Amino acid sequence: MPIIGKLIKKTTALSYKRSQNKTKEYYHQVITLVKLLERAKNTKFGKLYRYKNILNEEESVGAFQAAVPITEYNDFHDNWLKDCIDGKRDIIWPGRIRHYALSSGTTGSPSKRIPVTINMIRSFQKTTLKQLSTLYELELPEEFYQAGILVVGGSTKLVKHETHIEGDLSGILKKYTNPVVTPFTKPGNKITKLKNWEEKLELIVEKAPEWNIGVVAGVPTWCILLIEKIIERHNLKSIHDIWPNFHVYMHGGVFIKPYLPRINKVLGDKVHYLDTYLASEGYFAYQAGTDRLGMELLLNNGIFFEFIPFNSDYFTDDGSLRNVHQAFTLNEVEEGADYAIVISTNAGLWRYMIGDLVRFVDKHRYEIIITGRIRQFVSLVGEHLSLYNINNAIQSTGEHFSSDLSEFCLYADGDELRHYWFLGASSDLNEEEVMKSIDQEICCLNDDYASSRKYNLKDPVLKIIPNETFYEFMSSLGKSGAQNKFPRVLNGDQTKLWMDFLSSKNLL
Repeated sequence: MPIIGKLIKKTTALSYKRSQNKTKEYYHQVITLVKLLERAKNTKFGKLYRYKNILNEEESVGAFQAAVPITEYNDFHDNWLKDCIDGKRDIIWPGRIRHYALSSGTTGSPSKRIPVTINMIRSFQKTTLKQLSTLYELELPEEFYQAGILVVGGSTKLVKHETHIEGDLSGILKKYTNPVVTPFTKPGNKITKLKNWEEKLELIVEKAPEWNIGVVAGVPTWCILLIEKIIERHNLKSIHDIWPNFHVYMHGGVFIKPYLPRINKVLGDKVHYLDTYLASEGYFAYQAGTDRLGMELLLNNGIFFEFIPFNSDYFTDDGSLRNVHQAFTLNEVEEGADYAIVISTNAGLWRYMIGDLVRFVDKHRYEIIITGRIRQFVSLVGEHLSLYNINNAIQSTGEHFSSDLSEFCLYADGDELRHYWFLGASSDLNEEEVMKSIDQEICCLNDDYASSRKYNLKDPVLKIIPNETFYEFMSSLGKSGAQNKFPRVLNGDQTKLWMDFLSSKNLL
C-alpha cells in the first residue's frame, strides 16, 4: 500500500534531519573514551592499567595512551580474551561476555573470536538506523520505501558452547532485531541459517523473482556473482526486470571500483552506491551521501579511535610497530596520509589494532577511505607497494583494455626479486601487454616502486586465469560468501595454498 511508503519515508526524513543537527566535534571522542574507562574501571584490565587514576587525570586521553599498550589479536587473545571465552567475568568488560563473532580471518587461517556485548549491539542498531536515514537525501520514490533489503551475508545460525555462543556477527545481531523489521529483510530465516554458500546461493537465485528488493547489502564479490546468476537463471536483460525498485547498493569489504564494469552490466536503471565500514569489531563509518568521496567516522558510537602513520618511523618492514604506545588522536591527523587504525570499544577491545589502513580525504568532516591492510603490502627492495596503488592500477588497466578486471592477486618472490600476478580476465587478453600496463600505472602512482623497478626489481610476470578460479579456491577453503574476501597480496602460507590449487587445476 502507498501509505506504508509515505510513512516510512516521513520517519526516515525526521531521523535524517535529527542526525544532521548533531555536531561532529572531537570532544565526542574524549567523552566516549571517558565513558568506556568509567564502565571498565573495575574489570581486571581496568585495574591493571589503573583506569581510576586515568579518569582523575586532567588529560585523560594522554594518560590512557601512556598507560595502555597497543595490541593485535594474538597477544590480546592470549593475555585477555582467552579467559573471557572460557567464561570468566569482569576481564575486559563488566560481567560475562556471552557472544563472539567469528571473523572471516585471513585465507588459510582460522577465524578470530571477537567479543560482542549488548552495548556493542545497541551501537550497531543505532548506527544502522542512522545510515538508513541518509537515504532520504537521495530523493527516492515512495515505492522504494515499500521494498525490502537483501543482505548477502553469512549464516545466522549460532553455535552454543559450554561457556559462550559464537557465529557470524549477522547471526548475533539478528537475535536482537526488532520483529517489525523482519518482513522487510531477505532472504529470510530458513535461507540465512544455511552455512553452505553454494546451497544458499541456489535458493536465493530461485526465490529472487518473488521478492521486491530496494536495497542490496554485502561484499561486491558475492553480490555481483549472485545477481549474475539470477539474470542467467531467469533469462533476464537486467536485475531491474524483476527488482524495479532496486535503487541502493550498500557495499563494503573491498575496493568497489574494479567491480563497477561488471555491476553496470547487470543493471537496467540507476543505482546509488554507498560505502560502509563495518567489521566484526564494530561499526566504524559509512558514506553519508553519494556526493561524498569518503565515509564519515562515527564519533559517538562507543568507539574511541586512534591512528598510527603507516611509514618507516612507526612500522618496520614486516609491519610490526616500533612503539606500542604512540598514536595520533582524531584532532592530530592530516589528509592524504595512510594510518593504521586503532580502536577501544564498548565490547572490551583496548587499543586494538585491527589491521586496516585508512586515509582522511576530508579532515573537517572526519571522512576516510580504506587504503589497504598493514600486512597486505609489498616491499622486497623498498618499493612500498600498497593495496591502494594496486587497486588503482588494476582499475586504470581495465579501463584501457575495456575489460572487467575485478579479481586478482599477487605475491613477491624474494629469491627472484620479482612480483608474480594472477588476474581473472578474458583469455584473449595478451598477458605481457596487460602486465606492462599495470607496471607502468604503478610507476606513475608510486615513486618508490618506479625507482625499485629501475634498479632492483625484475620485470613482473602475469598469469591470466578464469574469474571462477578465485571463487573455487575460496570454496575449497570453506570461505565462500559472507564477509570472506580474497587476499590481494599473498603471504608465504597463502602463496603455497594458491599455487597448489592452481597446479591441481592445471593452470600453471
